[in-house]
Amino acid sequence: MSRGERLCGGEGGTPKSREEAVPCGAEEGTMTRLWGSCLLLLTILVALVDSTFLNKNNSKVLRELRNISASSGNVKQCLWFAMHEYNKESKDKFLFQVFKVLQVQLQVTDCLEYFIDAEIARTNCRKLPNSSENCIVKENFKLEKRRKCTFLVGALPWHGNFTVMKKQCVDA
Repeated sequence: MSRGERLCGGEGGTPKSREEAVPCGAEEGTMTRLWGSCLLLLTILVALVDSTFLNKNNSKVLRELRNISASSGNVKQCLWFAMHEYNKESKDKFLFQVFKVLQVQLQVTDCLEYFIDAEIARTNCRKLPNSSENCIVKENFKLEKRRKCTFLVGALPWHGNFTVMKKQCVDA
């Protein structure tokens, strides 16, 4: 230690002897290094979480789009789920159902992605909680309404997980 240097105590604040004393600022340097280390670890953690999030959104395509049959059990489940979600969000007083499946394509990523083009139509069933009627498409010209929809449904059918990833409908 140099001659004019101020001495600070250890744990108690005032040194009991000159050997126990440390130069003032030494404790502050330790705190600065500790905060710097914490900040570095936090930055690394944020970067890891961010890169994981980006990788989830950019799913790796394991198998390119292929046309598949609309009669597949998984397609039927996806259509049922897509229509359930459509009817839940629709402001129409009547339920819609699939009138005609136009095309179905499957792409495999981290899940099964079904691209479904279908024509849907308004039925004779009103939206009621727990409605289990057999619905038929309205054929009254004034009440008839048809839409062409494209649904992108992500599925893990073996887990019973379905998600409507995109939905686009236009009046037919």
